[in-house]
Amino acid sequence: MAIAFVFPGQGAQYVGMGKDLLERYALVRETFAEADEALSFGLSKIILDGPESELRLTYYTQPALLTVSIACLRVLQAQVDVQPAVVAGHSLGEYSALVAAGALPFQDAVRIVHARGKFMDEAVPAGLGAMAALLGGDVTQIKELCANISQQHELPVEIANVNCPGQVVASGGKAAVEELIVRAKEAQIKRAILLDVSGPFHSSLMRPATERLTDVLKRQVFTVPRCPVVANVSAKPVQNIVEIETALAQQVASPVLWEASVQTMIKMGVTTFVEVGPGTVLSGLIKKTAKSAQLYHVEDIASLDATREALQDEGGRT
Repeated sequence: MAIAFVFPGQGAQYVGMGKDLLERYALVRETFAEADEALSFGLSKIILDGPESELRLTYYTQPALLTVSIACLRVLQAQVDVQPAVVAGHSLGEYSALVAAGALPFQDAVRIVHARGKFMDEAVPAGLGAMAALLGGDVTQIKELCANISQQHELPVEIANVNCPGQVVASGGKAAVEELIVRAKEAQIKRAILLDVSGPFHSSLMRPATERLTDVLKRQVFTVPRCPVVANVSAKPVQNIVEIETALAQQVASPVLWEASVQTMIKMGVTTFVEVGPGTVLSGLIKKTAKSAQLYHVEDIASLDATREALQDEGGRT
């Protein structure tokens, strides 16, 4: 049994995430305290008490999700002897994956993603960007639609995520994204939905964030990961520290190739995926890509107990 740990990205957050784990486990309380210390403000209070309007601000969302994901990881690994054969994360979740692989210290990661959130938030003036989910369409068809629409607008629309068969997210200028929604419905794409996000993430409009993030990443000391980390931008394991830096810098303005990343992990022999952190969004996407995969998750006491028992039954092997 080869196990992959996967880590969620923005959109999985909710007020109170990790609360029951924090109340039971000192290790979780310590992780939250480390994040507060790293940022010199009370991130824990925002995670636990909100308000939701504050938690959903990108520069709080990102360190909050990272913190809860790593808290879940630590308490899982304290209870069951399991090491992943490979790790990956969706967008922001890639930082959680790098922490899990020992390539990036947790407190450094918290500071980086807080800055990343600010850079992404400031890359495009509020109201000029948008994102849309397209369900039931073909990637090639959607690429062609985006290319045609972009020719008619000052700000383009591009593919931002290829999540699983039949689920693509597009990102770009608001007017172009709105036209894509109309044109997608005309093209018989099953559903096209405007997403409630603050900017055109994973599009070329995020290049100002890439430039600023590159400066931060150049100052960070990474170490060689203990296990392969599959990068969003290539859907391949990063081979060295330079590749880690490059992948993280490119990621904010490049598509998240999640479907291909899951396929890569399956080819590496993975049969079991554990989603570590809030929600089960990634589990749903994985199920559509790898129908025979075993799926578990850890976000609260109930899911921790169930996953621990399942992994112990499997012998904790990797």
